[in-house]
Amino acid sequence: MTRIISVLGALAGVATLAGTANAEDLTIWTLNYSSDAQVAALDASEARFEASHPGVNVEIVKRGTDEHKTALRVAAGSDTGPDVYFMWAGLGLGGEYVKAGLSLDLTKYYEKYGWSDRVSTPSLAFVEAYGPGMNGAPYRFTGEAVYYNKSLYEKAGITSEPQTYEELVAAAEKLKEAGIPAFTFGGTVNWHVMRLMDVLLETTCGAETHDALTGMTLDWSTTPCATEAFQELKMWSENYILSPFMGIDNRQSTSLFLSGRAAMMLEGDWQVNVIKEGANLDDFAVYPFPTGTGRLYGFAEYLYISTKSKNPDLAAEFLDMFSSTEFQEEIKGAFGALSVNKSVELGDDVPDLYKTWKEIFATANGTFVNGDQAFPLDVTTEYFRIINEVASGNMEPQAAATAMQVFISNRS
Repeated sequence: MTRIISVLGALAGVATLAGTANAEDLTIWTLNYSSDAQVAALDASEARFEASHPGVNVEIVKRGTDEHKTALRVAAGSDTGPDVYFMWAGLGLGGEYVKAGLSLDLTKYYEKYGWSDRVSTPSLAFVEAYGPGMNGAPYRFTGEAVYYNKSLYEKAGITSEPQTYEELVAAAEKLKEAGIPAFTFGGTVNWHVMRLMDVLLETTCGAETHDALTGMTLDWSTTPCATEAFQELKMWSENYILSPFMGIDNRQSTSLFLSGRAAMMLEGDWQVNVIKEGANLDDFAVYPFPTGTGRLYGFAEYLYISTKSKNPDLAAEFLDMFSSTEFQEEIKGAFGALSVNKSVELGDDVPDLYKTWKEIFATANGTFVNGDQAFPLDVTTEYFRIINEVASGNMEPQAAATAMQVFISNRS
C-alpha cells in the first residue's frame, strides 16, 4: 500500500536516506493538492515506481504552498533535503533554488533518457534559463483562463462569451446590476489577485511592452499603460470582486464560486477536476481572458533533483517514469488538459471543459507567464505588496507604478 503523507509543519517529514543494501528511500516534496484526481495520480506514481523497483520505498511529502517554499529554503542551507522537489519553473520560483544551489544539473539525464524529445516544447522554456546546465524536468505546462457559471451569466442577461476586454467589463456591469459579483479571488495568498493584475498588464500594454516591464527593461513609472493596469485593478476591486476578498484564501474563493456566490474565477486547466469533484461540470464553461494579444496565460511546473540527494540516478529514474508515455496515458487529465508528454492527448470522451481547453492551447498566439515566475523573488514580493495595496484601496495607481520602479531601480 503506497503512502502519501500530508505535512503541516515546514520541516516535518524530512527523510534521511538509509543507504542500506536491502532498501532505499526516495523522498519527494510536492504540494498538498486539493483535487482527488491529482492525489490519485501521485499515489499511482508511487505505486508504479515501487513495483518496478523492489526494495525501494517512495515517500511523497505534501505541504501547502508557503510551507513547501519554507522547507525548500531551509533545505538549501542545510545538509539534508529531499531527493526530488516540485517547484514552478520561473525566475522567482524554481530559478531561485537553482541560484541557491539546490538543483542538480540534469544534462546527462536529458541525454540518457531523451527528455527534450519527449516533453512538450512550451514546458522546456525554463530548463536552461537559469543555468548552469539543465535544471528540472517538466512536470506539466498549464494555462489559466476565465471559468464562468452559465446560469449566473444567463440571469444577468449575458448571451455570449466576451471577446474583448470592453465586453468583459460590460458583462461584469450586467452581473453587478443583477446583484452578482463578477469574480472571486482569495487575497490572503498573494498570487491569486496577482493573476488579475498580470492579465490587465497584458491587456493595457500589449505583449511587447508587458514583457519589457516584467523583464525590468522599461520604466514602470513613465510607461502609461502600467499605471492604467493598476487603475483597472482598482476598478475591478472596487466594483466587481466578491468582497471582502483580502481575508480569504484561494480554496475558500473556489468554494464560493462553486456555490454560486460569484460568476467567474481566473483559474487553470486543473480546475476542471476541482469543479468535477464539487459541482456539475455542465454548469460551467471557460474562455481566455480577452487581453487582445491572443497569448496564453500560463506557466510550467518542474520536478527538480536536489543536490542533497544521495541517489540522483534513482531520482532520475523516477522522473523518467513520471513523464513516460505509459504513465502519462494512465493519469492523463489529472493535472490538466495538456500532458507534459507530447505523445499523450485527451480523447474525445472527455468533458466539454477539457475540449475547450484543448482548443485554447491549440489556438494560442504564444504565451506569457505569471508575474511570480517572470520576476526575481525580491521583486515578486514587492509586486505582491503593491497589488495588495491597490486592491485594498490604500495606494493610487500612479503611486503603485512609481513604487514598482523605485524598488527595481534600488535593487543592489
